[in-house]
Amino acid sequence: MRIASVGTAFPPHRYPQTVITQALKEKMRDKLDMPDIMDRLHNNCGVDFRHIMFPLDTLGTFSDFGTSNDLWIKGALELGQEAIQKALDQVELVPGDISAIFFTSVTGIACPSIDARLVNLMGFSHHVKRTPIFGLGCVAGAAGISRAIDYVRAFPKQYALLLSVELCSLTWQENDQSMAHLVACGLFGDGAAAVVLAGEETELAQRPTSVKHPCPKVLSTRSTLYPDTEHLMGWNINESGFNIVLSADVPQLVKSKLRATVESFLEENDLSIGQICSFIFHSGGPKVLQAMESSLGLPPLALSASWNSLRMRGNLSSASVLTVMQDFLLNRPGSPGCYSMMGAMGPAFCSELLLLQW
Repeated sequence: MRIASVGTAFPPHRYPQTVITQALKEKMRDKLDMPDIMDRLHNNCGVDFRHIMFPLDTLGTFSDFGTSNDLWIKGALELGQEAIQKALDQVELVPGDISAIFFTSVTGIACPSIDARLVNLMGFSHHVKRTPIFGLGCVAGAAGISRAIDYVRAFPKQYALLLSVELCSLTWQENDQSMAHLVACGLFGDGAAAVVLAGEETELAQRPTSVKHPCPKVLSTRSTLYPDTEHLMGWNINESGFNIVLSADVPQLVKSKLRATVESFLEENDLSIGQICSFIFHSGGPKVLQAMESSLGLPPLALSASWNSLRMRGNLSSASVLTVMQDFLLNRPGSPGCYSMMGAMGPAFCSELLLLQW
């Protein structure tokens, strides 16, 4: 089973972090006890730029959850179609070649789901199998690949597709003055990513892989749920929409739990951390990335691709680790035979790890 390609799509509205912060301060100034605290929080997010689906001056003007969710559907279809087309074009496939679609998002809801609507828009087979996923949050990019890999393991002559679309800006709440929300307003951005997964007996999987044409194998995956931690991250959902739950304890949990999770997973595959040539990790934020580095004892720049994604786009929730994967495919592929680890963490609290070989 192989990761054949990654396509990404971002909204046309891209702003420096300082511009976004100032706009949010103006909208929330009368509601904030200390407006200038937003500057400090946003300066510490490690973000220089973010894409936002709709113009910055529209933030806070959506009247209710229904209105913002309708905009999410519109944006998800637009970005989703673009990301899918790019992923398919890279490997010279068409929608009819895909046997299963996995769709994930945690920033909006739709029924029929976004994947169903894209089947009609893009000409996928009417018999394509669909699996919409909600609620996994930031871990869903890695977990989505794992579930798609489970599918092509069972059907080795077929191709599967994962689509992630996250429009985090539509979840911002003008009346939420919590510290978690103020941090989220400075951390999360909008974007989409699509991944083509190839079963082992497909034509793409049979092609020789190389640094010029990388197509890494997925050797194994590991899902881990950490008991009694569901209070650390997620949504409180009410009439205004999605209200962020984001505990300051998340980095410490990552630091204390990640190494044992990784070592256990690698031991099952007769490997150790020292044999992993690169780490393709979700861009969760500066404190989370630092916790990952500390927990695993990684050398400087080991997570440079993750830091770069955070700096240039912010945290894209489930799409973040997929943009990091794209960076590796295009700019940092491993030498043939070497191992990489892909990983993300998210609500519940949980982690998803994938062992790759180039």
